Amino acid sequence: MNEAVHPAPATLTQDEAFARIRLLRSPNIGPVSYAMLLARFGTAGEALEALPELGKKGGRQYRAAPRDRIEREVDAVRASGAKYLFHDQLDYPRLLGEIDSAPPILTWRGDLSLAARPCVAMVGARNASAAAVKLARDFGKGLAEARFTVVSGLARGIDGAAHEGALPQTVGVIASGIDIAYPPQHSELQERIAREGLLIAEQTPGTEPRGSHFPSRNRIIAGLAAGTLVVEAAIKSGSLITARLAGEVGREVMAIPGSPLEARSHGCNHLIREGAVLVQSPEDVAELLTGFDGSPRSTFREPVSHFDFEPAEFAEAEPADIASLLTTAPIAVDELVRQSGKGAAAVQLALLELEIAGRLERHAAGRVSLSS
Repeated sequence: MNEAVHPAPATLTQDEAFARIRLLRSPNIGPVSYAMLLARFGTAGEALEALPELGKKGGRQYRAAPRDRIEREVDAVRASGAKYLFHDQLDYPRLLGEIDSAPPILTWRGDLSLAARPCVAMVGARNASAAAVKLARDFGKGLAEARFTVVSGLARGIDGAAHEGALPQTVGVIASGIDIAYPPQHSELQERIAREGLLIAEQTPGTEPRGSHFPSRNRIIAGLAAGTLVVEAAIKSGSLITARLAGEVGREVMAIPGSPLEARSHGCNHLIREGAVLVQSPEDVAELLTGFDGSPRSTFREPVSHFDFEPAEFAEAEPADIASLLTTAPIAVDELVRQSGKGAAAVQLALLELEIAGRLERHAAGRVSLSS
């Protein structure tokens, strides 16, 4: 998130913290629209008051999340022993805060300072080979000894092995609420990470993981780390999504090569062919990431462009004019700016109004479409 848009507050009052949670939990509000609303109105309280009118401009009646639902959520976070972390607090992880889709609010348990240290993400196949599981455990241990924090998603296979090798210097990012263990066979590992390492969740307490939650979790994994290492993965794998997200935000993408005869190695070999850095030891990873300055050696994918905006730049625009340029096929926002002839801020405001009204979907790489 752009620091100019989100200056760190001197203090965050309890009322404003509650309003921020309520704003983010309201219908059709995601990280981008949340950021734009705070940029335009200054506080979550003011943004909540403006939502009905913005929804009306977008063409739909709108109601924010009810207060009692947020009160129950806050109670559940406390009962689970977790805390809230807001995007502009000083201990919000710096690298994660640099991505456009950074979670505005996280819940966490454990040692938050682990996320402030140099981090490397390790991901791979759930149905990993025995050799790859051992390799992931060894890499996790070696990277922790090199004073890196190992970030992964607590899935079966490579993720779990990476966490086990790196403990206690590891961050588990889960696709469920902070109080839900998934997969169930990792409940003890998840609790141990919450006690000795750091456990992070974006979903509200009590939320069971769904398919759509895993790509969201993957962007957090990629965003926290200076680089993402894929240990073993097939061509169609969530691990490659994480690697692609890392490349899009300008982070290092690394992969361990495998046999061309093993389908579970094809994803890693594909990444290397497409520009990821081939690594064979924890020392290779440490050399790449030590003192990482934002200029990755990998060429797997160039970072995507994005708009920065100041509150004063917002201008009125007719949502219908922008909606007429959209279909259910995703298109880049900068292309909408070119075709509409409007300023970037005017287009962003129109998109915000359409999103609040439930007529717009946001996609990876800064693309948008009409809701299907």
